[in-house]
Amino acid sequence: MQASNIDEVIAFLDQIIEENTERKSKLAYFTILYRKVTVAVKEAIEKKEFEDNPRMELLDVTFANRYLKAYTQYQNNEEPSACWLVAFQAADWYWPMVLQQLLLGINAHINLDLGIAAAEIAPGDKIEGLKSDFYKINDILSSMVEGVQSDINKISPVIGLLDSVAGKFDERLVDFTIQIARDGAWDFAKKYAVANAEEQVTLTEKRDASIAWLGRDLRKPGFILGLIAKFIRLLETSSVSKVIKVLEA
Repeated sequence: MQASNIDEVIAFLDQIIEENTERKSKLAYFTILYRKVTVAVKEAIEKKEFEDNPRMELLDVTFANRYLKAYTQYQNNEEPSACWLVAFQAADWYWPMVLQQLLLGINAHINLDLGIAAAEIAPGDKIEGLKSDFYKINDILSSMVEGVQSDINKISPVIGLLDSVAGKFDERLVDFTIQIARDGAWDFAKKYAVANAEEQVTLTEKRDASIAWLGRDLRKPGFILGLIAKFIRLLETSSVSKVIKVLEA
């Protein structure tokens, strides 16, 4: 399951969503979000909003193929990168709320995969020329945060209540989290781009271990945050099918 263009990426994501909808698996949650982002990137490429639009499609495909590979490995009972394993395994657990499921996928894909994909299409000194378009991806992600939060409010009444009380605080929090991940991904991309093959292996292993630890912390936060998350989860929509319908709408 490896794509050669952005349309194939979308087709593969549709396939993953369909099979996990049939299974009533929470693995569909992140894939639905990722498909929306991919479609938004495709539209931006078609409108020529990037400095180098063909290069941006190459980045999108290279980036997506890392997720597609990790997903295929997990489905075949092979071991994907550690941070993706944390995200995938959470789909079988009751307690992580929908927002946690989404953030676990974002954590693995942006914090590990994005930097490697960027360095692979712009190795060595070429990486600096990618910076502007790399950061434009964040604008697309940020523009979608409020819509995703609106979906989550329908699924999770407690988060919806907090949203009405705190204004757009939670949207800003998620947006801020994505920005931090993107900045970390860019720093990692610069190191990876100029490293030799042996160094790249070491960098990947260390980065993967670090992001997996972050994922485990996100999946099981501390005592107080954990209690809050469990309370929110108890009042969330329990039907996987209903959550999928809301996220897809």
